[in-house]
Amino acid sequence: MPTLLIVHHTPSPHCQALFEAVVAGATAPEIEGVRVERRAALAATASDVLAADAFLLGTPANLGYMSGALKHFFDQIYYPCLDATRGRPFGYYVHGGNDVTGAVRGIEAITTGLGWRRAADPVTVTGEPDKAEAAACWELGATVAAGLMA
Repeated sequence: MPTLLIVHHTPSPHCQALFEAVVAGATAPEIEGVRVERRAALAATASDVLAADAFLLGTPANLGYMSGALKHFFDQIYYPCLDATRGRPFGYYVHGGNDVTGAVRGIEAITTGLGWRRAADPVTVTGEPDKAEAAACWELGATVAAGLMA
């Protein structure tokens, strides 16, 4: 059974709302035959990544960059997963108070280096998420998960 790994850092209620929307989309009843694993960014390991067929990443934008937790995740898995995960699909969402540019740039640079293939447009949110942004996160989760269906 294909596995979707969701790696997230959810330190705020806004990040939690986006995470829950992504999970709801990825686990919608229409998505069949896909296992969804959730890991906090500080707990996710190279073994988790190697066992997954696709990835969803979630982070706040902190001080102009992705969270330290997501950066730590990338630091831990980069070389052990570099060759083995090339071409695997991924998506991501970022929440910021007023700007997410640096976080997006960082995620794009690292995933390009890993050779991962973006399976859906990223969802970026500033301020309190509205219904449309929550729906976009649901769609992100559903799109990446549906891509793994046989």
